[in-house]
Amino acid sequence: MEKSEKKKKLIFPENRGKGRQKLSHECDVCKKSFSQKSSLNTHKHIHRGEKPYHCDICDKSFSQSCNLTRHKRIHTGEKPFHCNVCGTSFSDRSALNSHIRVYTGERPFHCEFCGKSFSISATLTRHTRIHTGEKPYHCDICGTSFSQQSALNCHICGKSFSRSNILTTHKYIHTGEKPFHCDVCGTSFSQRSSLDSHKSFLTGEKPFHCDISNKSFRGKDSLTKHQRIHIGDKPYDCDICGISFPQKGSLTSHKCVHTGEKPFHCNVCSTSFSQQNALESHIRVHTGEKPFHCDICGKYFSQSNNLTIHQRVHTGEKPFHCDTCGKSFSQKGSFTRHIRVHTAEKPYHCDICGTSFSDQSVLKCHKRIHAGERPYHCGVLVYMFI
Repeated sequence: MEKSEKKKKLIFPENRGKGRQKLSHECDVCKKSFSQKSSLNTHKHIHRGEKPYHCDICDKSFSQSCNLTRHKRIHTGEKPFHCNVCGTSFSDRSALNSHIRVYTGERPFHCEFCGKSFSISATLTRHTRIHTGEKPYHCDICGTSFSQQSALNCHICGKSFSRSNILTTHKYIHTGEKPFHCDVCGTSFSQRSSLDSHKSFLTGEKPFHCDISNKSFRGKDSLTKHQRIHIGDKPYDCDICGISFPQKGSLTSHKCVHTGEKPFHCNVCSTSFSQQNALESHIRVHTGEKPFHCDICGKYFSQSNNLTIHQRVHTGEKPFHCDTCGKSFSQKGSFTRHIRVHTAEKPYHCDICGTSFSDQSVLKCHKRIHAGERPYHCGVLVYMFI
C-alpha cells in the first residue's frame, strides 16, 4: 500500500500538499473559496466578464493568465507535460493528469447523488445534470435548452455541432448577420475564416503551406482540403453510386450528374453547367481572357488544365501509361482513345445507320456522309471534302 501511494505521488507531484492550506477567501458571487486573496481576485474576472490577458498572436483575450499561457501553446506547439509511463506529451497539465488515470485506474470525482466515480471532473459535471435536470446551454433562436454542449443543434437546418462557438458562427448564415468586417475594403463576412481568406486575397499572402507538395494557400480550410489528396482521405460519399470525394463541393457537383441539374448559367449565351468552374472556364470564351501563361515560351491559355497539358511539350512528361503495350501519353484523352485499340470498344454510335466508332471525331466525320456536308475546300481545284 505504501509503495502504491509512493508511485502516485511520483506521477502526481502537483498533488503534494493539496488540501493543507486554509481556504479563507470566499467569492461572494458563487461562494467558491480560495487560499489566497490574489487567486480570488483573479477568479472574480470571470463574473465581471473582464479579460485583461491578451494573446499577441491572434488577439484572443482571457480572464486568467494561466488560460493565456495554455492558449499560447496552440501557436507554439509546445507540450511541456510528459507521461512517464508511455511518453505521450500534453500542452496542459490537467490533460496529463486525466491521461495518467488510464494507467492508475483512479476515479477521484464522485457523484453525491448515486455514488458513481469518474476520472475526469468534466464527466462528473455532465453526469450530475442527469440528477439535477440542469440545462445550461440555450439556443438563442428557438430557446431550447440542453444539458450538454455536444447536444447543441441548429434548429433551422438540423446540423449538429460539438462546440457552442461554432454553432454561434453557423447561425449567422441563417440570420444574415455579418459581424466580421474587412478594414481595407469594408466588406463584411459571417465567418472569421472567410474574412481571413478575403484579406489574404487582397494582400496576395498565402500563409498556409503544404509540407508535402510545397503548395501555399490563403486559408487553413483550403490547405486541409488539399492535404486530403496526399493522405487519400475521401470523407464525402455519394449515396447514389457510392463514389467518394475529398471535398464536399466535389460531391455536390458530382450529384448533378445523377440529377441532370445544371444550376450555373452563362448570362451571355444562356448555356448551363453543372459545375461553377466549368461556367468560369466557359465565360472566358466570351471575354477572351487567358489568365494562365507558360513561363517557358510565354503562351497564354484560358484554362489551367490546358496550360498543364501544354507544359508537357517542354518537359516531355507522359504520365499516362498503357499496361498492355507500354506506350505513354501526355494527354488523358489520347491515352483513353489508345486503350480502345486493345479493348475494341466503340462507344460512339451513329443514330442514323447504327455504325459504331472508337473516336468521337471519326463519328463526327461519318455523320457528314448522311448530311451531305463537305466543309473543307481545295483552294486550287474546286473539290470539296468531308
